[in-house]
Amino acid sequence: MLDLAWGVNAETLAQNLFAWSIIPYAGFLYFMTKNPDVPPRMLFGWYFLLVFVVASIPAGIAAKLVYHESLSNVDYLHGGAESFLTVTNLLLVLGAKQGLDRYHATPKDLANEEDEA
Repeated sequence: MLDLAWGVNAETLAQNLFAWSIIPYAGFLYFMTKNPDVPPRMLFGWYFLLVFVVASIPAGIAAKLVYHESLSNVDYLHGGAESFLTVTNLLLVLGAKQGLDRYHATPKDLANEEDEA
């Protein structure tokens, strides 16, 4: 394994960066939530990404403890965790479409949308 000059190996560094990345992501979610122009489905997709992260952690631990492999080498655990990422991507695409539809809608369309809600 490669050791960096300050005595931290590459694997430890990657784990620490992954753990600390939640802070800027929480800021991203905060500002997305405060922005009224973000389509609700897209906002839900960004929050759903946390489900993928939470599902990946126990799957990775199980892969190490049971199979002595990384998560990427245990297909059914990896596929199960990645399915949450697929759902996230689907929500983001549908949310983007929702936003584009709203952007291109006429004022009459928007009034009808509010009446239906």
